[in-house]
Amino acid sequence: MRFNWVECQPNCRGWVSAVGIVTADTPKDFDEFARGRQLDGVTIVLDSSGGSVNDAIALGRLWRGLGALTTVGITMEKYTAQGDRTGVMPEAYCESMCVFLLLSGKTRYVPEGAHVRVHQIWMGDRADDAKAASYAAEDLMIVERDIGRLAKYTFDMGGAGDLLSLSLSVPPWEDLHELSPAELRLTRLVTTDSLADVLPQIDRSNAPVAELTAKPLQDRFATRAAAAEADPTPAKPTKTAEAIVPTGGVPVAPAR
Repeated sequence: MRFNWVECQPNCRGWVSAVGIVTADTPKDFDEFARGRQLDGVTIVLDSSGGSVNDAIALGRLWRGLGALTTVGITMEKYTAQGDRTGVMPEAYCESMCVFLLLSGKTRYVPEGAHVRVHQIWMGDRADDAKAASYAAEDLMIVERDIGRLAKYTFDMGGAGDLLSLSLSVPPWEDLHELSPAELRLTRLVTTDSLADVLPQIDRSNAPVAELTAKPLQDRFATRAAAAEADPTPAKPTKTAEAIVPTGGVPVAPAR
């Protein structure tokens, strides 16, 4: 995942743009990004299809510790006679573990036009053909363990059991389930209907209008190394299950 500090209009504090997959390096990368910055109460704008379960949990706990606010969007810049103007386009994707990063916000807003989608966690090297793959007892233990960690995190962040129920009911051979406005409320992913609660002073009339840029291939990877390499590669958002548990039955590092 890549982090960028975004300046905006006068009297607007700015925000953090968080784009791409969560890998083993992401919590450390955010620590380095945050060094020397005053990020208490910062707004984080997400555009991601998720990534590693335990590393996303660790990152989400970091954000909650900052009292962060979260939303979904694509940061864009346009050039006008009055100077450069920065805005947030709502037509972004927040999928899989990104949804749980969204949940880490003290205040959470999902704009109309954003796509928030969920599915089961799965073994990363077997997500492409999950039905045909073989699974050892240790593999199942890892998945069960991480479901438990995810459940605890969900309730710690103020989420509802409905979020886990919806997520864990979608197998990797089916399309991700896009949450409706009613489900966003039911799962407690949304806490406000006002953009101003997470991005104060944003003038939506000046938000740029542009075609969506291609998203990196963020959903299906066999190893964390492959995930890191895949991050900058242009591709359309995928609709299939993403790899969120390391391969070969090797346990993920515990969430901090």
